[in-house]
Amino acid sequence: MTIEPDPTAPVLDILRLEEDPGTPDQFTGRSLPQPSGRVFGGQVLAQALLAAGRTISDGRLPHSLHGYFLRAGDVREPITFAVERLRDGRSFSARRTHALQGGEAILSMITSFQEQQPGLDYADTVPAGIPGPDEVPSALDVLGGIDHPVAKFWTQEAAFDVRHVDGSIYLGPPKEATGQQAVWFRSRGPVPDDQLLHRALLAYACDQVMLEPILRRAGRSWVTRGLSIASLDHAMWWHRDVRVDDWLLYVQSTPSAQGGRGLGAARVFTQDGVLVASVAQEGMVRFPD
Repeated sequence: MTIEPDPTAPVLDILRLEEDPGTPDQFTGRSLPQPSGRVFGGQVLAQALLAAGRTISDGRLPHSLHGYFLRAGDVREPITFAVERLRDGRSFSARRTHALQGGEAILSMITSFQEQQPGLDYADTVPAGIPGPDEVPSALDVLGGIDHPVAKFWTQEAAFDVRHVDGSIYLGPPKEATGQQAVWFRSRGPVPDDQLLHRALLAYACDQVMLEPILRRAGRSWVTRGLSIASLDHAMWWHRDVRVDDWLLYVQSTPSAQGGRGLGAARVFTQDGVLVASVAQEGMVRFPD
């Protein structure tokens, strides 16, 4: 099997947005090829966050984002990121970013930035008894021997090493129908020491697994015949600095599903047990009758 020497490098490349010299606060981005031909939601989230960050001049970092996926994007077409400066206060800045293709929004997102400040400091602790990443098989171990375009993509080109603690649901349903899931993540290549970039890449990575607890609780898998699944919205809160080239643990759950929609939630911990982010995403999840 031929594996990219640094699968993270192409992601870092498409996250380098080009500034439009004729329009203030407007940027253009490209997309990574995808087996589906659609723009990966995590990619456009990360790009929209970086576009907003390009309009922040005083080093403030994002602490939250709230975005809606409005249309499927085409990987063959460039994406325009138009940023609106909503507010610049003494401690916080807010930006609205529209990701556009063909003049229509594929994503609309508001991001809030804050300067570093002292204050109350506490956090949930990581659940006990979760094995470390070295004890858990990777997607490469599970899918590496399968001759299929999607399997090849996730093993040869994926930017992140993904390791499901209780087994993946790539090829079949879970052993137990539970809405709980724990996943280790780490970029497969180095990432520059830029905290905004690391936070953007965390948003990129989260979108890969946020709806999996819904499939698990339903006793289904990614290969369920007739499955229709798509991200609808995404909310994220960064609590502390993060590095995506160190191992991160996603502790996931799903509190509810109804009407063809399901909600996935996650807390993100460092390998040392520090809570760095919280995430929620609602998705359309439909199975055949």
